[in-house]
Amino acid sequence: MEKAAIYDALKAEIDSVVAGETYRPARLASAACLLSQAFAPRFFWTGFYVVDPQKPKELVVGPYQGTLGCLRIPFGKGVCGTAAATGKTQLVADVHAFPGHIACDSRSNSEIVVPVFDCNGQLAAVLDVDSTEYSAFDEVDRAGLESICASLLVV
Repeated sequence: MEKAAIYDALKAEIDSVVAGETYRPARLASAACLLSQAFAPRFFWTGFYVVDPQKPKELVVGPYQGTLGCLRIPFGKGVCGTAAATGKTQLVADVHAFPGHIACDSRSNSEIVVPVFDCNGQLAAVLDVDSTEYSAFDEVDRAGLESICASLLVV
């Protein structure tokens, strides 16, 4: 099955699994699990950093699959913080060349980070996917992950 078709099937599966569930951590945990399983081992770390309501310009680690993640990331710092600050997907072929990259795990070499907005259009989280491979993500990954994230917290 081609990658775009896998993303389409995953979106349908995730939407089905989380249908009717209003608890955000359950929705995010389910998505992280299904994405990680579908694309292992290319998806080395798959998870969410959520906006901390107590510190609204800071991300805190949320549901994920993989090795230990960074606990907190300020907006504007690293790939996740840049995605949070800009509200735009970050597709990074070589994280070591990214200015201000935060190395939560030194084995990560490429990354894609997608903003996740709530039903009011406010940034609620970012989906962070790391790979040990360089240039592991492309425009198909961007489109597939953005599609999944677009409806994830719109409840």
